[in-house]
Amino acid sequence: MFEDLVGHFEKTRDRRILDLFADDQRVNDFSITLGDVLFDFSRINIDPEALDLLCDLAAKVDLNKKRQDMFSGVHINRTEDRAVLHTALRRPETDSLIVDGIDVVPGVHDTLRRMAAFCDDVREGRFQGQGGAITDVINIGIGGSDLGPDVACQALAPYHDGPKTHFVSNIDSADITETLGGLNPETTLVIVASKSFTTFETMLNARTTMNWMGQVVENPRAQFVAISSALEETEAFGISEDRVFGFENWVGGRYSIWGPIGLSLMLAVGPDDFAEFLAGGHDMDRHFCTAEWRKNIPVMMALVGIWHSQVCGHATRAVIPYDNRMARLPAYLQQLEMESNGKRVDMDGNPVDYHTGPVVWGEPGTNGQHAFFQLIHQGTRIVPCEFLIAARGHEPELHHHHQAVIANCLAQAEALMKGRSREQAREMLRAQGVEGDALERLARHREFPGNRPSVTLAYPQLTPRMLGRIIALYEHRVFVEGVILGINSFDQWGVELGKELAKSLLNAVSEHRPSRSAGPGTQNILSFLREFDPD
Repeated sequence: MFEDLVGHFEKTRDRRILDLFADDQRVNDFSITLGDVLFDFSRINIDPEALDLLCDLAAKVDLNKKRQDMFSGVHINRTEDRAVLHTALRRPETDSLIVDGIDVVPGVHDTLRRMAAFCDDVREGRFQGQGGAITDVINIGIGGSDLGPDVACQALAPYHDGPKTHFVSNIDSADITETLGGLNPETTLVIVASKSFTTFETMLNARTTMNWMGQVVENPRAQFVAISSALEETEAFGISEDRVFGFENWVGGRYSIWGPIGLSLMLAVGPDDFAEFLAGGHDMDRHFCTAEWRKNIPVMMALVGIWHSQVCGHATRAVIPYDNRMARLPAYLQQLEMESNGKRVDMDGNPVDYHTGPVVWGEPGTNGQHAFFQLIHQGTRIVPCEFLIAARGHEPELHHHHQAVIANCLAQAEALMKGRSREQAREMLRAQGVEGDALERLARHREFPGNRPSVTLAYPQLTPRMLGRIIALYEHRVFVEGVILGINSFDQWGVELGKELAKSLLNAVSEHRPSRSAGPGTQNILSFLREFDPD
């Protein structure tokens, strides 16, 4: 499928990215502006011919038709026979969308109104804990039920004017202990986020939190909220139906921040800013559906990803937000991209003969510069980078800090592309008085190959609406890459096997007996651990 592209890459792989800027139109042709958002992909080894081939590939897989299928409610998740309609969660109330004979938009907005009413009650003190107004909210979930609201709450911290939010996902006792340690059970609200209300990790943490609260509070269940579609399970747990917010099976976990899973975010920033967040997502939906491919940020971002991963063979992708409040974005994208596109068979179950999703990782700048940028600049592997940068921060009195952040972001992208030749390194060392054998030896250490690709997403400020645009952009990028790869981006069967084995091993661990299903290596480690766990 990628033969023509690989052939073109082989002919051009040794050229310098910097040389491509001899074309005065390079920046205009390889950047896209959407209102106040700029996506610049000029600093990668891609030319108009490669872009033509990539667009041909998108046409060959009928991208426009598949995009229309997703937005119209066709069951594109074929392994689970489901529509994929997280985009419906951010549609305006005036829209209509018929799915399986039902207009889903009124139901979405009914739920949003219920969420908003509940949030107003909590934020304005009408809904209280048994010790007074709610001061803290714990969101208990895992995967998309944790990463989505966590990244959004951190990113929008300047807009918080409600209860303080906390997130628990790991079943390691350290996570729940450190979260509960500083909280007052009488003024804490607990959100248990699990569509089935049977997710092992979530329910274990929920029961532990219930026990913690019950030591102080007479009726702890009155301070619990469920985000679930399993009303029988939530009732059995003791949560009143008026405090249960459900969502449909056409919303996948890692795409669910836009609905009830976003309740903790709405509690923190309020219904109005949450509505702005949804509006930002819808802005990107409209852009994705209407802009021609070469002026379409999600499409171009996806084609760049295909170029780097499937054509150039770069196995990883680094995401570097130059905003400390976006520290969780790389972790969020790890799930969004690697759970979606980490597949080995196509839609029909046939093995693919190419690599699918890349390994996604990253840290905020400038911290990453003093950690892994050494490998990115001078290592033997090429790691395409994605930089995110805002024109201004939220602390005007510390504007000089943000100016330094911008300078560092731009400098890294420039350094990755330009590098430093050995002759330049020699000249630098001669100016420092280095001569003879040491000059040549040290020059080799100071040489930077450059020619390392990066793209940049720039915007005025990280607001609720801008965050909505960014998250929706990455969702659509994953969709486009999945369509081109011919895989199902909306199931996650790879998550299941380890969970099944963990259930079978739990009794063996807790009862100090051998496991009948475990292999010799597991038995060996289990025996070793038991020596240090007398309980």
